Amino acid sequence: MASKRKKEPNTTDAVQILYDEFYKDHPKRLAALHRERLHAKMAQVIYELRTESGLTQRQLAEFAGTSHSQISRIEDSDYDGHSLTTLCKIAAVFGALVEVRFRPTSPRRKSLNAPSGKRIRIPEAVA
Repeated sequence: MASKRKKEPNTTDAVQILYDEFYKDHPKRLAALHRERLHAKMAQVIYELRTESGLTQRQLAEFAGTSHSQISRIEDSDYDGHSLTTLCKIAAVFGALVEVRFRPTSPRRKSLNAPSGKRIRIPEAVA
């Protein structure tokens, strides 16, 4: 009797294989991955702006009207307590604005069920 062989992946790209295995059909995992990437990106951008400007964390905190520990936490990619107000203060120090966008997830949904059971239509700008 012939042994059944496992179907080989269509790609040898390790990142793609891991994505397909652990994230592709797992919306909660994808959302968590997106949040972690966002936190890492915010931390990196603030760190780069600060260091390229020659500021210490203490100096940035003083200019932004916040504490040194707050700047330290914001530059940590594991921090998840970002305040839009604080991010705007930091951006203002560098003559920048914070931009917030709502992008659709894939697949695009046209509506969703509210906790009350009512169906809510998602505007085309987001959907």
